[in-house]
Amino acid sequence: MSTLKNKIIHLLRNSPPLKAKTIAKQLGVTKSEINSLLYNLNDLFAVDDDFCWTLVAQDAIQIQLGNSGWVDCTSFEQSLKEVGCLFDNSYQTIEFVIPVNCKILLEAEVRLLALCNQLAQLKKRVKLDFGYYTSTLTYFNRAGFFDHLDKRVSVLPNRPEISTAETYRGNSDALVEFGIISPKNPDENIPTQLKNSFVSYAGENYSTAAFTVISELFGNVRDHSKTMIPGLAALQIYRGKRPHIQTVVSDSGKGIVATLLPAIKKKYPDLCLKYDFDDPLFNVILIKDVFEIGGVSQTGKKDRGLGLKRSQEFAVKYNASISVRQETFEVKLSYFKGELCSFDYTLDMPKIFGTHVCFDFFLDAPA
Repeated sequence: MSTLKNKIIHLLRNSPPLKAKTIAKQLGVTKSEINSLLYNLNDLFAVDDDFCWTLVAQDAIQIQLGNSGWVDCTSFEQSLKEVGCLFDNSYQTIEFVIPVNCKILLEAEVRLLALCNQLAQLKKRVKLDFGYYTSTLTYFNRAGFFDHLDKRVSVLPNRPEISTAETYRGNSDALVEFGIISPKNPDENIPTQLKNSFVSYAGENYSTAAFTVISELFGNVRDHSKTMIPGLAALQIYRGKRPHIQTVVSDSGKGIVATLLPAIKKKYPDLCLKYDFDDPLFNVILIKDVFEIGGVSQTGKKDRGLGLKRSQEFAVKYNASISVRQETFEVKLSYFKGELCSFDYTLDMPKIFGTHVCFDFFLDAPA
């Protein structure tokens, strides 16, 4: 019932008003199912004299983060999509619920952290409810999630009083706790810490690759994020059926596209001829080019803007996957045996400010 309700909310938020038969057709259910739900939830849905339905303005929204099992970025983003953009609406209270047996992967955890902090900065009332599954709260505490979560965000049943990330920092061979990337006072030891953990599991042959990828992403956030919310970096080793090392770097700044676009228009005449800025896929193509071709920077100087390309080159060499989440879209690049084996993108995603990059190095495939 809650899934159908959220689908109707998403539909009416994007294209109101709609009749019940139109909603039923678009969602692939019967008109009677839709009518039953709509009339029973008159605090959410309103009908006019022409039997067209709209949303009643709401002050609060609850978002369930996936179901039981592992929550990756795909399932996390699907949970957000069901309720739409959390910035441009009437919601003043936003509650995220972690259901029973819900385990959240690092790549989704960092997006949740950024989103909560951004909403809190806009003075939205944000809640995180771990009451159904406190094991995830324990893991988040060990990763340092609460150390960097805005103090205005409410945590249920309770925000941890002691940070196990600080207590046991550096003692795990599978996790490198969130490290802060502050433009004013960045911890320059973060790339080395992440690299050492990476190498301890994957082997010395990954040393240069790991340090290059991490330090380039770190430097990108440090030098270009331009936001009051500090950037973050972390690493997690997953030893399941397909062992891999997941490295994430996240910031809440302007994003790669918004940062480079003014420079492209002013300082790169050849690129102005290449790109169609009105093409809905322009942003996607630019992100792909930044990683695969490089050579574009804010300064417009030669031999600049190659850092992300260097990271991509190691992704190619070591069969890695890269995901790049921007404000309203995402690009995914996967490599195998020296070639791009998968290029995917998603448009019209719910807003999350900044750039959120995840590298997955899979260790079950020969480099």
